[in-house]
Amino acid sequence: MRVKNVKEAFLKVKTSPLIWNEKKVIIHPDINLEIGAGKGKFIIEKALQNPTKLFVALEKYSSICYRILEKQQQLLLPNLVIINDEARFIFDYFMENSVSTIYLNFSDPWPRRRDHKKRLTAPFYLELYEQILKMGGKLYLRTDHFNFFRDSLKYFKNSVFIIKEVLYEAPELTIMSEYELLKRNNGKKIYQLIVQK
Repeated sequence: MRVKNVKEAFLKVKTSPLIWNEKKVIIHPDINLEIGAGKGKFIIEKALQNPTKLFVALEKYSSICYRILEKQQQLLLPNLVIINDEARFIFDYFMENSVSTIYLNFSDPWPRRRDHKKRLTAPFYLELYEQILKMGGKLYLRTDHFNFFRDSLKYFKNSVFIIKEVLYEAPELTIMSEYELLKRNNGKKIYQLIVQK
């Protein structure tokens, strides 16, 4: 997005009734959360194919969140919620044991060691996920960054989660994020980790 349009996007994101900007708890029997939803391709396609489930796109950047908003304005999916906020404030929106699935698709790998605590798989965040996930709930991690994947695997091994699957060459899915499509087109390997509470 061009810089001159960022201010306009910020204003639309902050004032749209289709985006949750206030702190309020989501109640639904089947909540599926993508943290760092990007432009929303993955979560929107999930919502389209699963009308009885609720899908939540959590994205902290207003300029990127605006892209999801544009699509939601066209589709008006009743089972899609957009939240413009940071993952560390997750308890403002979700109760304990309320989320069925968490997706971490191509999260920022924060490669420098001093930034590792910012990773969405750092121990601080794993404790949050463990609390909001239902018993038996799953977390799916997909990335093209090997060091981030390797470190995340260590974080999960030292947590309460059960590791269900580790793939060093994950196959294509029927629904993929924009970022995964881009990386696959550039010949990058995709790594996948599935864990369960």
